[in-house]
Amino acid sequence: MDSQNNQNNTGQNMGSAGEKPADNAVKTPGHTHKMLFGILSYLGILVLVSLIVKKDDPFVKFHIKQGLVLFVISIIIWVLSSTLSGFGSSLFMLYKILNLGILILSIVGIVNVVQNKMKELPLVGGLARHFPI
Repeated sequence: MDSQNNQNNTGQNMGSAGEKPADNAVKTPGHTHKMLFGILSYLGILVLVSLIVKKDDPFVKFHIKQGLVLFVISIIIWVLSSTLSGFGSSLFMLYKILNLGILILSIVGIVNVVQNKMKELPLVGGLARHFPI
């Protein structure tokens, strides 16, 4: 073994003696499916795919609930913006800011899924906890 590179024959860095390879070296198919359906939970109406296919998995169910809350909030914002669109540009900017907030929360949720975390999103997590599935 070359002590300068300290690599195994696959080219992955093994680190010092006794260390394991990086976590991203091998992912199981079950983990990949959890990640896929967790990510779909934060992509608008695609949350319904996760709800139908994987709602029995606790990890995916956690993210489905948060994704459903975000989706319902985005529908409410869309309905309000459609019905109140004649009230001026100040409300238009408010809707844009709210939609940006939903986008940011969705990205944070996707990052949590990729990092295999069940972390509540700000403002949404409390509502999602009480969301019945």
